[in-house]
Amino acid sequence: MLISELEPPKRLPLYPPSNTKEIAENGLNEECSQPSTPSELLSHRQEIEIFFSTFFTIFVAELGDKTQVTTMLISAESQAPWVVFVGAGAALIATSLLGVLLGRWLASRVSPRVLETATGTILLIVSILLLWDVVSA
Repeated sequence: MLISELEPPKRLPLYPPSNTKEIAENGLNEECSQPSTPSELLSHRQEIEIFFSTFFTIFVAELGDKTQVTTMLISAESQAPWVVFVGAGAALIATSLLGVLLGRWLASRVSPRVLETATGTILLIVSILLLWDVVSA
């Protein structure tokens, strides 16, 4: 089969139908079908809100942490700030990708409530251990 003989892919709607009235009016066809992935359920505005929420949360959390201090030290020693910037950026992208993939994997196997409870419990235990370490020192 030649490439020229292939049918072009069917266009999907930007947004899935928002209510049953829209489905009843348009019918369920290729242009108005159930979304196949969770990301298709999000509106463009929701995606932008998630992006900025994630960006600012990570940005504030990373300010002054050991990663930033280490990056500053490497940059000062190497005299090659752009190379350090690219290397540090690639490392942060890789660790973020691991976090996203692990989060997606966990979300497919564990309910959000259980995941939130487990995360909260782990953070509480770590906080208590750190406090105990400071108090007992």
